[in-house]
Parts: sequence; structure tokens; C-alpha cells
Amino acid sequence: MSVRRRSLLAGALALPFVARAQTQETWEQRKERLLHEDFPELSRYAADNQRILAAGEKVNIVFMGDSITEGWKSKRPGFFTPGRVGRGIGGQTTPQMVLRMMADVVHLKPRFVHIMAGTNDIAGNTGKMTREQSYDNFRMMAQIAKSNGIGVILAAVPPADHFPWRPGLDVVGPIREINAWLQGYAKAERLTWVDYTNALGDAKGAMKPGLASDGVHPTEAGYDAMATVIEPILKARHA
Repeated sequence: MSVRRRSLLAGALALPFVARAQTQETWEQRKERLLHEDFPELSRYAADNQRILAAGEKVNIVFMGDSITEGWKSKRPGFFTPGRVGRGIGGQTTPQMVLRMMADVVHLKPRFVHIMAGTNDIAGNTGKMTREQSYDNFRMMAQIAKSNGIGVILAAVPPADHFPWRPGLDVVGPIREINAWLQGYAKAERLTWVDYTNALGDAKGAMKPGLASDGVHPTEAGYDAMATVIEPILKARHA
């Protein structure tokens, strides 16, 4: 067998192993790769955004957020009736969401945007962040929306007393601190404020039993509890 034929054969035999290695990329590896290749993950919803625009679908509200928002769509798809669009991406921080505002919100021309973030800022998923940096990102998201005629529904950071991926980190205090600022900002800027804390959390700041799978991410029952809070607000705004 010639050298060339042996090389071709070896390459062909290696293909299944290469393909298998590519499909075995873990969630953590994918996130690390995207941090360098597509920091805001604009590629995540690019095709669906194009589909919505091409079809001329009417968008009433976009839900912008992290894994808690992403899980809402997967665990309670019935909540996302026509006109409600989910744009949550697991693990994301507020700077990533700021960079997604144009593509994933503004270009869809919704009447409202529901912004729920902050959990991963506290966790430092994309690096250590100060509170003021997080607040600036909330300001930017709200101002981008308002300048494009989009009403802002600003949501509290959901309760949690620990983050499984950041053992030992104090989270109750930071969540309460950010929520106090968000509520004050919403009032000052005349944004709609929605607080899921009482529906989801106990007096100590933890998720109520049965409402979260890991103390952070809501179960189906958790999303049902959230719906009791947000649905009256959406119905009042025909969203």
C-alpha cells in the first residue's frame, strides 16, 4: 500500500473518533470556548430571530435573562403563548446580556422586555464584578429598551441561599442588596417592578422546598409560582 493510500485510510478511520470528540464537549468547555469566540452568545438565537423577522411575527414581550429564564421556556412552554419570546441563556452575566439587547430584543420590536439577571454576576461567572458594574449594566439594558420605545419590566433576582457551582459563597446578602437597588431604580425610572421573592423564597432567603431543583433553578412548580406573580401584570398590559 502506498504512503498516500495509508494516509487517506488513517484519516478516514480517524473521522469517527474526531466527530465523537467534538460531540463530547461539556457544558463547561462550551462556555469557555464561547467566552473567546462569541462572548455574548449572539449565535444562540440568531436563526430564531431571523425566522421571527422573516415571518413578520408580532412580538409582545421578550424575556431576557440567564438559565432561570431559559428553564422557564423548557419546563413551562405553555407560558410562552404567541407573542412571548424567551431569550434566556444559561450562565450569562449582565455584561453579556447588554451585548445581546439589540439582536435578541430591539430588532424583534417587542412592546415590552422582561429583564431578570444578577445571579451569575454574584457568582462571578465571567469574572469578579462590583455591584456598581452590575447596576450600570441594568441601567444600560433599561436605557436601550426605553430609547427604542420598549417598556421595561424589571425583575428581582430570585432567592437562593447557595450556588451549587460556587460552594461557600455568601449569596443571600448580595441578592437582597441588588434587589433593593433594582426596586429603587425601577421606581425612579418608572419601570414596572416584579418581585418573585415572596412566591419563591422563605424567610431566610432560600428557595421554598419543592420550588427549585438545586436551590437556584425553579422546578415546574417554581415556574407556576412565578406565573402567579407575572401573569396579572402581563394581562394588564395585554402581553
